[in-house]
Amino acid sequence: MGLTSDSINNRIQIFTDKLRKLRNEKGISARELSLALGQNVNYINLIENDKRKPSLDMFLYICEYLKVSPEYFFNDGETNCNSYELVLRNLSENQKKQLANFILSLK
Repeated sequence: MGLTSDSINNRIQIFTDKLRKLRNEKGISARELSLALGQNVNYINLIENDKRKPSLDMFLYICEYLKVSPEYFFNDGETNCNSYELVLRNLSENQKKQLANFILSLK
């Protein structure tokens, strides 16, 4: 399976769509994420509109800030073996305690 410009463009589109969707689900504006990454206020908008590509370092910072693994952006499906990990990462501390208590009550 070779890389073509179409397959690369398709992967970039998947990345930008997932970035926008995840950011919106978390209630984080493009401006807020841009500033949190120490970038110009338009940085994320430029990425989401395919006018700029993030460096590898910046990509990893984006993943860390949004609390997802890098694999999240490269899986074709929304669910995968890491989906539980992603759910757990996004729980608040209170939700984690409630989940732990629930699990312990099953014993």
